[in-house]
Amino acid sequence: MRQDPVLVSPLLLTVVLAVLEVLTPPEMPIARLLPAVPALAAALWPVRPTLVLGLVCLAGVAAYGVMASDHSTLFSAGAIGAVTVAAAYASHLRLQREDTLTEVRTVADATQKVLLRPIPCRVGPLKIASLYLTATPHARVGGDFYALADTRYGIRLIIGDVRGKGLPALAVAAAVLGSFREAAYEATDLTQLATRLETTLLRDDAAALVQGDPAELFATAVLVETPPNSSPPPYSWKSRATTATPRSSVAATPHPCSGGTAASTSSTQPIPPRP
Repeated sequence: MRQDPVLVSPLLLTVVLAVLEVLTPPEMPIARLLPAVPALAAALWPVRPTLVLGLVCLAGVAAYGVMASDHSTLFSAGAIGAVTVAAAYASHLRLQREDTLTEVRTVADATQKVLLRPIPCRVGPLKIASLYLTATPHARVGGDFYALADTRYGIRLIIGDVRGKGLPALAVAAAVLGSFREAAYEATDLTQLATRLETTLLRDDAAALVQGDPAELFATAVLVETPPNSSPPPYSWKSRATTATPRSSVAATPHPCSGGTAASTSSTQPIPPRP
């Protein structure tokens, strides 16, 4: 496993300061800069290596002061000891926060997998590719959503976005996707399917108002349907667009399925806006 070169910077700083302390005249107390070493280690290393490096610096300064009969180094040794204790505690707090962040990301990843289920590379005659990117670089889930259903009426796809952000937007996206995954197999056409989705949103918004949330969140989506036993021309989708675009004008979206292109459409029906 390749290590980050930054991780060795506390050791390099220790060596540089030690060499300068030996080569420079006594009037330049370079050893007083050594407390910066455990402070830097606290930002990069676990608790035990931080303590060990701090104690090494402390022992080195003390030994140098004894051999050089320089009692002024005792001040530097005390500063190193104090900073080392504080650095070890800071390293402990940093590791705790990193563990918490890892758990939060794990939960977010699980939520995304439940909300946005993986789409197979091929459904019937179609090769499908999909890619989900949130607006915030480090966000795992957001208000964008998509889903696919292979029904007796044909292959149906929904791509949409929820107004707003955070948990309320995520809740609306979950409501829309849950309704789509059920209604897509029952609705006879896209108009009926869009009506079912709108009914779900109105019911969800009414429940939010009862709970005192006046957010009035809504979703904008495109519904796509490919008739059964058909092989339509390939299309590519922009991840945040509301219309299908011919493949000649937009590059295919990257996907682990090699050679895949995004699903195509023969008819679309947007979810009507709320009154």
